[in-house]
Amino acid sequence: MRKNLKEARQKAGMTQKQVAEYLGISDKAYQQIEYGIILGKIKHWDKLEDLFGVNQRTLRYLSSGQNVRQDNQ
Repeated sequence: MRKNLKEARQKAGMTQKQVAEYLGISDKAYQQIEYGIILGKIKHWDKLEDLFGVNQRTLRYLSSGQNVRQDNQ
């Protein structure tokens, strides 16, 4: 789980669906990014950093020791 990403989204008052639409990806793809299942593309992290005003390294941090798979989403 990317706790920092979830908290930034909630602080912005946005739903997962709204963020997915902002990024131009499916709801499921965004959920997988937020849950730490996939990494997502760098361009998405750039947009998330701009949207939330939080460094993308902080947003990408996984709060558990789970493995993340690369994705071409």
